[in-house]
Parts: sequence; structure tokens; C-alpha cells
Amino acid sequence: MTEKKFYLTFDLGAESGRAMMGTLENGKLSLSEEHRFLTGAESVPTMYPDRVPEKMESDCSLLWDFTRFWHEIKTAIKKVSRKVSVRSAGVDTWGVDFALLDKNGMLITSPYNYRDSRTNSMLEEAYKRLPKKRIYDISGIQFMSLNSLPQLLSLVVYDSPVLKITDKFLMVPDLINYWLTGRAVAEFTEATTTQFFDPHKGDWSEEIINAMGFPYHIFPEIVQPGTILGPLRQSVAKELNTELTVVAPATHDTGSAVAAVPAEGNDFAWISSGTWSIVGMNVPEPVINEDSFKYNFTNEGGIGGTYRFSKNVMGLWVVQQCRQEWISEGKNYSYGELTQMAADVPLSTSFVDPDYSSFLQPGNMVEKVQEYCKMTGQTVPITEGEVIRAVLLGLALRYRYVIEKLEEISGRNLSAIHIVGGGTQNKLLSQMTANALGRKVITGPIEATAIGNIIVQAIAMGDITNWKAGVEVIKNSFDLQTFEPGDKKPWDKAFEKFISNLEKTTLAY
Repeated sequence: MTEKKFYLTFDLGAESGRAMMGTLENGKLSLSEEHRFLTGAESVPTMYPDRVPEKMESDCSLLWDFTRFWHEIKTAIKKVSRKVSVRSAGVDTWGVDFALLDKNGMLITSPYNYRDSRTNSMLEEAYKRLPKKRIYDISGIQFMSLNSLPQLLSLVVYDSPVLKITDKFLMVPDLINYWLTGRAVAEFTEATTTQFFDPHKGDWSEEIINAMGFPYHIFPEIVQPGTILGPLRQSVAKELNTELTVVAPATHDTGSAVAAVPAEGNDFAWISSGTWSIVGMNVPEPVINEDSFKYNFTNEGGIGGTYRFSKNVMGLWVVQQCRQEWISEGKNYSYGELTQMAADVPLSTSFVDPDYSSFLQPGNMVEKVQEYCKMTGQTVPITEGEVIRAVLLGLALRYRYVIEKLEEISGRNLSAIHIVGGGTQNKLLSQMTANALGRKVITGPIEATAIGNIIVQAIAMGDITNWKAGVEVIKNSFDLQTFEPGDKKPWDKAFEKFISNLEKTTLAY
């Protein structure tokens, strides 16, 4: 019997943040949720009403309350350290959002949310400064208005005084690591989401940064996942009355989630399913060519210096927004209830494309789903079940589209589909995905992000020998479920219509 070893992971998402404790014993990993808190962004007045640029929608901005998140993280550390001796802790969050520090190391402003309207037209501005194709050839990152590049460019274009006093640019998980340890560094997987990281050189792109007018000196050293950042800074250790080691896992949550896919070899595709769905495959080098540029695919960092060749899909964001709308009307449905309503709807061919431009921004989501179906000549969904079914059908069809493009661009055949993350709990969507693709779908583990985070910590701390041994731990510890495809013919017909609709609509990215 081996000694129990405990690891703490902080996983922050668009809806909530969690502290999960991992216990490693006899080659098996178990998880327990120790603390949970709401995240979400708040609309905050940030401009004088008479100074709002024409291209922005409001004098308010969507901001993340990271000082509150910091309070919740400290609360979790205190709670857990009273019970056990924690070997290490690791943080992961979403990508693209960042924080700016002044010369004393003070956070200058609350980090902006990637859906904030200040990025409107910023991609077009970026192309004026450096051709679109050149940006892609350097970074290999798909073009989205929410990327760090257009976000940071908005500060240049609107002559924000913030950049003039910035000493350090940190992605949001790096901000938390800095607060924990005092080390202001950039973790590789998160840095690659910015669109100004150069994978050919393995460092920040001076060409892109200089063309955009960003001050190059603010970008910190880049470290690989598995780097031990050090102990808690003395002031934090004293406040919390504890000591622990902080490890940088794959701090981009998708990087951690994909790390937990219980598969070997390279003949599979993966879907990290949650608010966003990231659909991709693992590659040793970035895939940057004419087709990957044409179809706007991305290359983000993975563990061991690998890359994730993938594409963002809007994911369960549309479902989440519809649910919030119904809750505001007094209909407090759970996700399970909504999925069952969708399953109970008589077979319907109405669907949305989850990547349609109107779905990117929050608000009036039920109406947007209905408008999409009307615009594309489909039966308009009315009931809650019909609306959710249209969204889930569309997600499955979008998955098929992306995976077929992955194969076409890379020249590889992908025999199985692995789905990890919270979205695996939606069994209806998993079966729809198997049906739409005509391929076996394997789901699990549900808590992939936390698991991948912990495995990287355990390897860094010398408790697991290497990543192959880590995959065996995952297989030994968590249940998987397999979905076999049904009749593909009706799905082929729906897919033809899905492709046809692409010509009538505008994508969000």
C-alpha cells in the first residue's frame, strides 16, 4: 500500500470556478470537490458616456472580478490545508483573456471578458497593420474577435493610458500564479492562445507585436507545463498559515482536458465539451498551410511540446444562455430536464449552426435560435424541448464538419472520437455525435480538466514517472462509456442542408 498523495487543482470556467482535490494511491486517482464559486463577468461602466467610440456598443464593459476569485482561491487553500498536507497546487482557466501589471506589480484594471464589444472591428484593424495571411503564417491561430491580439489592439487604437503604465502582460491563469508565488511568467499552452506567439521560434513574435504597436518588453518568460513555479510567496503563506508548492500545469483548460484523453497513438479526434467545444487532434508540429488558413483552424500548445490542431465550436454556451433566459421567466429547469425534454421531442430536422455570428453575444438566445431556423427555411422551434434539440442537433453536425476538415487538411484518418469534460454528461448529444459522424464515440472522463491538471502536477513532483504512466492511472481510475452509431442516412441528409446553410449565414469567427 503506497502513501496517499494529495494535489489541489483550481479550474476556473466561464460559469463557475472549482477547487478539486486529487488523491493518488496505489496507481489510482480519486477526486473530490472542495470548494465552488460563481465566476461570470459583470457589465461595469468604464467610460464617460460622451466618449464612447462609434464602433463600441456601450459605455459599459464586461469585466472579470479577479479579486473575488482570488478570495475564493485562498478560502479553498485554507479549507483543504486544514484536512490534509497538499503536495502541490495548479491553476487552469479559459484562454485569450489577460491582465496588466504596473511597474510595482499591481493589477492595473480588472481583466476584460473576451465577449466585450471593444474588439468590434479590431481584426480588420490588425490586417491593416500586418496582412492576415502573414499573421496566420507566424502564429497558426484561428481568427476570432475574442483573441488576445484584437483585445490588446483595442487599447492601442483607442489610445488607452493603461498600456503606457504597463510593465507586465500576464494571461489570467498566470496572474493567479503570480499572486500565489510572486513569479510573473507565461505558461506555454496559454501563451499560444494569444495569436502573437510564434511556434516556429517557440517565443513571442516580435514581428506581430511590433506591427500591432504593443510594447515588447511587457511580455514575460514562457515556461512549459510541468514547471514548478515555487512555494507560496511568504505573505500568502503567512496569511493562509500553510505551505505548498505551485506547479504550472497546462494552464489553458483545454490543454489540461486534452491531456486527460485516455487514448494512445494519433488516430483519434477529441472534443473538449463544455461552454466551448474544442474539436481537434494532437500533432507533433503545428499544421499551417493554405487549407488550415482557409478554414480558420488553430494550433494551440499541448503538453510535452506538442500542439493541438483544432477549431473552436460555440459548444453548450447556447444551451446555457437559453436556460438562463427560462430561469429569469421562473422556469428553473436543470440541464438534465432540458436534455430529457429534447429527447422527448418527436424526431425533428430543425437545427442551428452553433457558430452563427448572433450566438456569440449573450442575451435573447431563444429568439436567436428561432430566427436562425426561420432564416434558413426550417420549422421554427417553439417549446423548450424543441429549442434545445435544435441546438444539440446543430452541435453534432458542426462536430462532423470540423472533424472531416481535420482529416482533409491533415491527411490523416481518425477512427474514433473521444469526448471529455462536463459535456459528456449529455448522453443525447454524445449519441447524436456518433450518429452524425457514423463513428464510435467514447466519452469520459467527465472531470478531464482537473484530471489532466493533477497528472501534470504529479509528474512534476516525481510521483508519476511519465505521461504514459499517467494515461494508465486515468484508465484505471475513471469509467468510460461507448456510443455506437445508428443509421447514418438521415444524418447525411441533414448534413447536406447544414452545408447549404453555411452559404446563407455569417460565422462568428
